[in-house]
Amino acid sequence: MPVFRHGVAASLSSLGHLVEEPANAEAWLRECPGGVVLMTLRSAEDLDRLTALCRLQPRPLVVALPSADDASLGVRAIRAGARSVVAREATVSALTRAVSATLDGEAVMPAEVADLLVTGRGGRAPRGPVPSAEQIAWLRRLSDGWTVSRLASDTGYSERAMYRMLRAFYRQIGANSRLEAILLAQDKGWFER
Repeated sequence: MPVFRHGVAASLSSLGHLVEEPANAEAWLRECPGGVVLMTLRSAEDLDRLTALCRLQPRPLVVALPSADDASLGVRAIRAGARSVVAREATVSALTRAVSATLDGEAVMPAEVADLLVTGRGGRAPRGPVPSAEQIAWLRRLSDGWTVSRLASDTGYSERAMYRMLRAFYRQIGANSRLEAILLAQDKGWFER
């Protein structure tokens, strides 16, 4: 994709934007608040990085670039804090329009992503019981990068017992994975208690 990146950089530069490719987006955002980050989403790890970036204060402007065939990933990107979503396969002109609109305070996303957000589908777990304060604390620590082993040690459980309790907890709230559970907690505001 270097040719595509070059086309995007040239197009954004021609609109008067300063274009950089920092090795560390988080450090760059601290130095250049108000900048826009274009972030390709291909995996759960990419979504984790996007979530971490969107926790920075002030909240950065992130344009997420998931694959066009995965609208639910676009929904999860918006829920994680991305301001706009543009398909990775979009034209350079569509991407530059989205960047300009995002800088102007607007949100841009494919209609399919907006439809999933409006209907409440697209990665959102079904409504369920509210977790306990202890379970929320587990998720908060896991979202901060703790391993299950460290969490087990800190809480006094064996690692095996911790895995079993986490799996049961994920099922209870309708999540299929740690990432889904963390995204659900953010979406429901459980971390804000």
